[in-house]
Amino acid sequence: MRILLLTPQRPYPPHQGTTLRNFNLVKQLARRHSVSVLTFLEPDQNPADPGPLPELCRRVDALPVPQRTNALRLRQMLFTRRPDMSWRLWSAKFARRLARLLQTEPFDVVQIEGIEMAPYLPVILAARPRPRIIYDAHNAEWILQMRACTTDAKTPRRWPQAVYSWVQWRRLRRYEANLLRRVDHTIAMSAPDEAALRDVHPHAEITVIPNGVDLATYGRYNGPTIPHDLVFTGKMDFRPNIDAVLWFGQRVLPIIQQKRPGATFAVVGQRPHPRLDVLRANPNITITGFVDDVRPYIAGARVYVAPLRVGGGTRLKLMEAMAMRKAIVSTQVGAEGFPVADGQELLLADEPTTFAKKVLHLLNNPARRHQLGQAGYTFAAANYGWDSLVPRLEKTYRQPAKTFK
Repeated sequence: MRILLLTPQRPYPPHQGTTLRNFNLVKQLARRHSVSVLTFLEPDQNPADPGPLPELCRRVDALPVPQRTNALRLRQMLFTRRPDMSWRLWSAKFARRLARLLQTEPFDVVQIEGIEMAPYLPVILAARPRPRIIYDAHNAEWILQMRACTTDAKTPRRWPQAVYSWVQWRRLRRYEANLLRRVDHTIAMSAPDEAALRDVHPHAEITVIPNGVDLATYGRYNGPTIPHDLVFTGKMDFRPNIDAVLWFGQRVLPIIQQKRPGATFAVVGQRPHPRLDVLRANPNITITGFVDDVRPYIAGARVYVAPLRVGGGTRLKLMEAMAMRKAIVSTQVGAEGFPVADGQELLLADEPTTFAKKVLHLLNNPARRHQLGQAGYTFAAANYGWDSLVPRLEKTYRQPAKTFK
């Protein structure tokens, strides 16, 4: 098949969430199909270093990510009914490039990677012959904004953000419902995300294909380690990750440090938001910013923490930690979408005192850490290898496209 992926960032280097998923999809699909990628290039991505993408793909076309001023963003939020996310990567130049590509090169499938690329759907629908259109929903976005609203509403200084999320939550429900009606098939990251998407469009054709992990890259890692007691990984300008790290650093870590004053915590991920600066006063907290490879940090962790209170889908970060045989303490939201049980593959806690207690238990019990790490690895290897997930995606390609009146 001839497949075109529209991705919000070039899928190389595969450092965080979206790029990890997209790179592994490209790598697996290229084994059996002709894959092209039309994408945006972020300022911190080197145009001269596309990695193995040229060897994997028929073509990789990358445009600079559009720059949106605060004034333009405000006008879009005030004078349109579309959600803010749907404007972030809108580019007339990208739309023209996509239209030309569809005119000159017929594709069997066009896959839209995430809601930020959804504004280009009308261009795809206008193509003749029209390809089958797959929407890869990286999140049920309305749920994410609803949870952000609920979380921020509890803190008076965050009320402006709560109001923003309240408005976006409602706009996203309408936008996602319309999107699901117009594409041929939707991919959800988890069963809870599928339920949330069906809540806005009950008759949508949806298949659950969660995030996976490259078992060879993570499970067989034997390189250097960077020791810390506790580690969290993720893109650190992403609102759910910011909230998670602030909650853990301000509410949970102080309880841990009452018992273990020297306990160290590493926050590993690119683009740390200024809101995290308050944590720098604690000398035992390291905020790394961009790193070439997260594996030395995960490998060096005694315990991996996933203190997420906002979000959706399935977390690649959990799969990476499990593949590297790390004991994990997570919130219910952090582990949502995975069929795991507290005390079996990982430990679960939602309140600061309980979370701290479970972290301390693992820090003090190496044998229990080893036991949980092995159970997590077995779980990840059995269910979340990309080589077993991508064939499920390919099945969605073989159905006929919808006919729109």
